[in-house]
Amino acid sequence: MIITSEQVEQYHQQGYCILERVIPEQYVADLRSECGRYIDMVHAQMDQAGQDVLGLNHRHKRYFISLKHQESEKVIGFLFSQVMAELTQALLGENVYLFYEQYVVKSAEQGLPFSWHQDSGYVNSRGDVPHQPYLTCWCTLDDVNLENGTVYVLPFDRAGSRAMVEHRRDEGSNDMVGYFGDDPGIPAIVPAGSIVAFSSVTFHRSGPNTTDRPRRVYLAQYSAEPIMKPDRSEPWGLAIPFIQAGQIAVSGQ
Repeated sequence: MIITSEQVEQYHQQGYCILERVIPEQYVADLRSECGRYIDMVHAQMDQAGQDVLGLNHRHKRYFISLKHQESEKVIGFLFSQVMAELTQALLGENVYLFYEQYVVKSAEQGLPFSWHQDSGYVNSRGDVPHQPYLTCWCTLDDVNLENGTVYVLPFDRAGSRAMVEHRRDEGSNDMVGYFGDDPGIPAIVPAGSIVAFSSVTFHRSGPNTTDRPRRVYLAQYSAEPIMKPDRSEPWGLAIPFIQAGQIAVSGQ
């Protein structure tokens, strides 16, 4: 197993755990190559539109590239791999659904800090969406540290709560913000191929990238049940069955 019983307990008690060098090198290489290909696609779209900003993407500054798994056998291979099956089942239980996925890239000497928030705060930003806390796997494609904008997590006991809280939108950054205390949190300083696993009600933030190299991360998010829109008409994000009754229902192999 790639995760120990102590790490599972820490996840449930404190809202996070850190697993170093658990992603096989081939998956890291595959995710890096697809990240570069998707950025090239974004640049082509920017060129066609005659602008350097497209949605949340800013040329040579930052990129949020989401929901591209259907275009890539390499990405699907990782999302539904045995590695992710072991991790998600250990933390979520006998039923696991792929909920969301995206690349988050902070370019060299660029990239704004990201404010304290819970991922569930973004799900609820456009209306109340009742849901069980889901799992975020913050997968490092580069070594991450204080200088290049790693993630900081705030354990449940230091946050003083493990409940979803109402977030406020910051007018300057447009970030959703849910924690206003002075605790700096715990930074993840880990090599490429590591996973910071945290709950969607765990507060986290990230700093700017001040180095001369990009900081690339792939986010894979999973839930124990489909997360539906308020009117229950359709899923809020994805709801692809991965593990059902303890057995892999979808496989990237």
